[in-house]
Amino acid sequence: MTPIQRYLAEEVALDHVDGLIPRREALRRLALLGLGLPAATALLTACGAPPESAAPQSPSAPTSLQGGTPSPSGSPAGPSPLPTEAITFAGPEGTTLQAAWAAAEEPKGGVLVIHENRGLTDHVRSVAGRLAASGYSALALDLLSREGGTATFTDSAQATAKLGEIDDARFVADMKAAVGELARRADGLKLGMMGFCFGGGMTWLLLSSAEPRLSAAVPFYGPLPENADMAGTKAAVLGVYAEQDDRVNATRDAAEAALTEAKLTHELVTFPGVGHAFFNDTGQRYNADAAAQAYERVLDWFGRHLA
Repeated sequence: MTPIQRYLAEEVALDHVDGLIPRREALRRLALLGLGLPAATALLTACGAPPESAAPQSPSAPTSLQGGTPSPSGSPAGPSPLPTEAITFAGPEGTTLQAAWAAAEEPKGGVLVIHENRGLTDHVRSVAGRLAASGYSALALDLLSREGGTATFTDSAQATAKLGEIDDARFVADMKAAVGELARRADGLKLGMMGFCFGGGMTWLLLSSAEPRLSAAVPFYGPLPENADMAGTKAAVLGVYAEQDDRVNATRDAAEAALTEAKLTHELVTFPGVGHAFFNDTGQRYNADAAAQAYERVLDWFGRHLA
């Protein structure tokens, strides 16, 4: 398995361990990622799942891509979002890329937003809209554009599996094209980037791929690529971590070392008492208080390094 596929598979396994999806659904998703039953069962066990479920399980229906049911624990962090517009623009090698664009009324900067492992969902569009309402025009890229876009997948697990098949070089090329489109639309403004979970990993990937146009970046609980070298960026980096996210936190020290080696302005902050994906208000791990605090930290960071 590639590092991306391994990360995605571990996310599925931990979703099952945490009780977010039943065993049968976890095995279905792992099969889509290319794991046979013995390997999938071994992964679930390694991540802490019992060998067999404690109770009978009904067949699982494919999961929607629209972002799930909002958590009852609080409102989304940040202001009410401004509307987003579906756009297309030229990508590498004659491709066409898709994104959601949210224009701030009086922009202080531009921000590229990278989605989680289900593709460009309504939740991620909302994040772009909230950034625009906070004064930062935002472009939320669809990394499944070359497959026709996230909307072509009716099952989120299939979208996740497809993301696992894409190599880093393509992700980097598409993100660099998106930075170019953001620079065109936010002409004369400083540019930033943020991403969540898988998108946090993509943010680290672009930072370590000689992208000099970013002035700030905020990866949310994203895995650091192996042998990350950030000498090719000048971005000030705010890394957001969750205390109860051991898998991603295992790369925190390496991120600190890479940022220090590159002499980048940076701050790594861990929010206590919360788990992976605590910012996603459509997910079961959402924590309204931590999300609100994190959003304020993001605005402060962008205010210092973009505005």
